Order: sequence, then structure tokens, then C-alpha cells
Amino acid sequence: MKKTKGFTFKKFLKYFFLSILILIVGFAIYFFQAIKMPPPEVKDLSSLNEKRQIIGHNFYGIKSNRLRKSESGLYELYLEGKPFERGVYNGKLTAELGKKQEDAFVEEIRKMIPSESFLNFLKYMTSWFNRNMNEYVPEEYQKEIYGVSESASKEYLFIGDNYARILNYHAAHDIGHALQNFAQVGCTSFSCNHKKTKDGKLIIGRNFDFYVGDKFAEDKIVTFYKPDKGCKFVEITWGGFVGTVSGMNEQGLTVTLNAAKSDIPFSSADPISLIAREILQYAGNIKEAYEIAKKRKAFVSEAIMIASAKDDATAIIEKTPSACALFYPKTDIVIGPNHFQSDKFKNTELNQENIRESSSMYRFKRMEELLSRYDKIGYCEAANILRDKKGLHDKNIGMGNEKNICQLISHHSIIFKPDERKFWVSTNSYQLGKYVCYDLDSVFAVFPAMTENRELYIESLSIPPDSFLYSKAYKNFKYFKKQKEIFKHAVKDTSVFISDADIQKFISSNPEYFYVWQLAGKYYYARKDYENAMYYYKTALTKEITTLTERSEIEEHLKEIKKDR
Repeated sequence: MKKTKGFTFKKFLKYFFLSILILIVGFAIYFFQAIKMPPPEVKDLSSLNEKRQIIGHNFYGIKSNRLRKSESGLYELYLEGKPFERGVYNGKLTAELGKKQEDAFVEEIRKMIPSESFLNFLKYMTSWFNRNMNEYVPEEYQKEIYGVSESASKEYLFIGDNYARILNYHAAHDIGHALQNFAQVGCTSFSCNHKKTKDGKLIIGRNFDFYVGDKFAEDKIVTFYKPDKGCKFVEITWGGFVGTVSGMNEQGLTVTLNAAKSDIPFSSADPISLIAREILQYAGNIKEAYEIAKKRKAFVSEAIMIASAKDDATAIIEKTPSACALFYPKTDIVIGPNHFQSDKFKNTELNQENIRESSSMYRFKRMEELLSRYDKIGYCEAANILRDKKGLHDKNIGMGNEKNICQLISHHSIIFKPDERKFWVSTNSYQLGKYVCYDLDSVFAVFPAMTENRELYIESLSIPPDSFLYSKAYKNFKYFKKQKEIFKHAVKDTSVFISDADIQKFISSNPEYFYVWQLAGKYYYARKDYENAMYYYKTALTKEITTLTERSEIEEHLKEIKKDR
């Protein structure tokens, strides 16, 4: 009689691990299929055959599309046509700028996350997070981004294919707002009208304080769009980005974005910059803008300031991932901070937490203070306000403090006069360089047909550079910025030595800014020199600290020092 072999434990383990392996392989196949983001279908690809032509020095064209570099340092771009076409022409005309922008972006990411393995992990997590984004982004903008991506660099294919990568970058603005460590975000805007302005007409000012390194802000593009559908409009942007953060259309409607505190997003949606872009392209008044905002699902919470020449008024659309409200005070002064003001949202727990813990309310009060000092606001007064580097009651709270209106991090600063279709854009650095003025109607009339290289801005309406740009204080600020990175590195790597003399020089470069004292404290704390750490931390607490989180961090270190002594 034959002896049957039983189901041994060894066989059980074999089948168990085989089952696990099948599950892992199956999940991997599903995962990589799920994160694929195919580009939209485009029937006519003939625009890809067009070549960029040199018209003059720093002046290029494809058909009627144009790119030139102004003597001001700003790039001026004109685009027209159907979505894919204008994306292709955008990509071909700005290929070098797009590459430089992506280089700067990836460089900053590597500074924040030096681990290659963790970066690789984040790449797949971001792809998974954004895997359904094309279900939310309108097909028109998918096609435009697809056109741009055809000229994107092949150097970063390890991050993702060109289309998925460029589309995902449009969500970086939102993720930066949700994860404040990713990028500094603390924009401030204001609108004045009627009795508060020199001509009784609307004027809007805003600083776009989205910071991912100085290199990212070097090449600003003023893009004039004539799409095949909707309004002609202008927006201030950068290479490879078709969303709107600041813009005005031919009907005198302006759009600017201000981040609000948001829960960390866990699913993809329509990037807020593309919602703002849709408003700019398709809305002629505040009601139409609000209707567009309501129908779109957003990643994060955002305040969208809308000024309208047709309505002769300014309102703020307050949008969260789950709801939308219109703050429409119909007053001569409207201030756009980083917290919500509508009845629907102002008393929510998240908004009240934002008011308590962030710099938003402080800047709101400072803006009220500055506006009250002028009987009438014109474009020069608006620039003065946007360049203000003091705290409440003109207190010196340190250069670069997030509680300042001018934090010395702005990608751009802009002033709008919607009734006249005029706008002023700051030139480098930050909002310290001169503001140059463009007339929207004039540019659309002459730019597409230009064959001679000449300036488009109105020289007689330029706002001179801030005198601060030539001061000793600004030299000190540049020294502070450079040394700050050395200190941050030294905190992580205790083998890096900084002399007492260099520490004192660093502090004297920006002595009223709490952060120099905090960094010095961190330097000594990392080396277990608790006596010096305590001194610098305690001094930091006597300064105007930006957020409650930063104050708490210093106080926690002081508690730990007391325990260890």
C-alpha cells in the first residue's frame, strides 16, 4: 500500500509566499497602470512641424505668435489659436525658459529632500495622488499643456513622461499651499475704488509671494493670450505654466490668488491656477466668475480676488475642496489676506486656527494701516504699499519676515487699473525693481504683427526702482540670505564649524529678525552648547515671530534644554 504525502508545513510556506508574490506583482501591475496619465487625443498635430523663427535680438516668432525679452528683463509672449496649437507654440518659443524653470524647481526639491530613494518614493506617491487629475482638468487645458509638454526637456523623464510631469507641476502651487514647508506662501492683495482712488476708478495691487528659490523667479513671462474661445487676456507666469495666478482680461476683469489654510489634500482635483485661468478666459463679471468657481472641484482652500470694471466692484471667491462662498462687501477698500472673511467660512475651526497661528491677520492689519495713510490711492501709492518692509506701527521686525507686506520673496508684484486695461508689473528683484506699465488693448493691436524689435511697455508710466535696492540694508539682506543657507546646513551637519565672529556678523546683518537668533540657537543646540543656545533662543522670543508654530518650536527647545541641564 502506497503512503500518500501529506500537506507539509514546508509546502504551506511555499504556497503562502507564492501567493504573496502574485499579490505583489498584481498590485505593481495595477499601480503602474493606474498612475499612467495618457495625453488627450488631438487630431491635428500639424503645428508640431512649425519652426521657431528669429525676428531680431531676443525676439522670436512662429506665425503670429511672438516672444521677446524686454530691456526691463521681463519676457513678453503672445499666443493665439486652438488649445493644442497655442500650447505647441508656447513650448517652442519658451523651451529654454521652461527648461531653466524646471531646473530651478527640481534643484529646490533636491535641497529640501536630498535622499534619492525618498525622492523616488515621492515621485510614485505624487503620481498616485494625481492619477485622476485629467478627470477634473478641462480638456481645453489638457490639450494646451500637452502642446507645451512636447517641447519639455527629456532630462527629467525619470520623474515622469513630459505630459504627466508638466500637468503635475500645475498642482505644485496647490501642494505648496497645503504643505507650507514646501514653499513660502503669504500673498497679500488689496483693492481701492471710488472715494479712495485718485480718479474714482478701481485699482488693485498684489504681491505674489510664492517662493521656491530665487532662480525660480528670475525669468518672469508676461503672456498675452488670444484664444479661439473666450476673452483675450494677460497673465504673469513662468516657463511651462499655463495656469493663472495674476491676470486681467479684455473686459476689465482681474484675477489674483491668495492661499488660505487647507487640510492636506488626499485626492486629485482641478489645480486652483487652472480654475483661475478659466475664470480669466470666460468670465466678464463677478457673477460669471463665481459660477465658474462653483462648478469646479479644487485641491485646496484658496481666496480668489475678482475685480470687475463692469461691476465697478471687487469681491473675493472663497473656495475649499468641498464648498464655495462669495465675500462681496461692496466697499471702497477690500483687502485680500490668507484667511477667509465670508459669513460661511470666517468662523470655521480651520479658519480661526489660521488667524491665530499664521501671519495673515497681522498683514491684514498692516495693510489697513498703510491704506489709511493715503487720502487717495494711485499707482505710485500702490507700489509704495506693496514695497512696505515694516511691521505694525512701522516697527522694524526684520527683513524677510513673513509678517511684512514686502517679504523680499515675491515672484512678481502687480498693479491693475481695470477700467483703462492697464497694469504695472515689477521687475527684478522681487518688487524692488521698476514697475513697467502695459496697455492691454495696445499690446494686442501691435504685438502679433511686430517685425521690428521695440518696447511694448509705456516708459512714461514706469514706477522707479525702490531706493532700498541700492542701500546698505539691502546688501546686508543679501548677505543674510547667503549665510542663512550655511547655518541651516551646519544645524544638520555638526562637523561644519562657524566662528563666533561669523555668528555675530550674521546676526548684525538682520538683527530685528527673530530667525537669525533662532538659527544661531539651533546651531548651538545641535552641538549641545546649551548655555549659548538658551541665550539665542530667549532673544528670538523677544522679536516679532512669524507664526505660532515657530514660537512653539523655540519654546520646546528651551524646555528640553532645562531638562538636560
